[in-house]
Amino acid sequence: MQILDFLSVDSIKLSMESKNKKDAIKELVDVLVKSGKVKDKKKMIQTLMEREELGSTGIGQGIAIPHGKSDTVSDLAAAFGISTDGVSFDSLDGEPVNIFFLLVAPEGAAGAHLKALARISSLLKDKYFRKSLLSAQSPEEVIKIIQEEEKLKH
Repeated sequence: MQILDFLSVDSIKLSMESKNKKDAIKELVDVLVKSGKVKDKKKMIQTLMEREELGSTGIGQGIAIPHGKSDTVSDLAAAFGISTDGVSFDSLDGEPVNIFFLLVAPEGAAGAHLKALARISSLLKDKYFRKSLLSAQSPEEVIKIIQEEEKLKH
């Protein structure tokens, strides 16, 4: 499974404006609604916030991977976001989050959902990859950076 199987150029936002967790999740769900991947914005946000209550998806090192399964999506989909200022996200290390991968999957897609989460986390372990993503100037450049990284790690 490749990240670009479920992340497209129209689901990338490089200048997030949110300052807190809920706004960041709303902002990224908006991106997926606009690109036609999420049908019910309110329900999707509720699903993701309920998941956050179980434990923060801010995994540390400036990364958050909010995720959830919902019948408001028909396929595995991701939104990618960068916050230059960082978002307060109750991360495991207490640090603000700059890199967001929001992942949504249909209710019955637990296997694909877990594979996608594992793929995203393994790529984000590389600090040079994170640095490249943070310096990307366009959604197309983000796609290119991810393509290059997937070639190396495949």
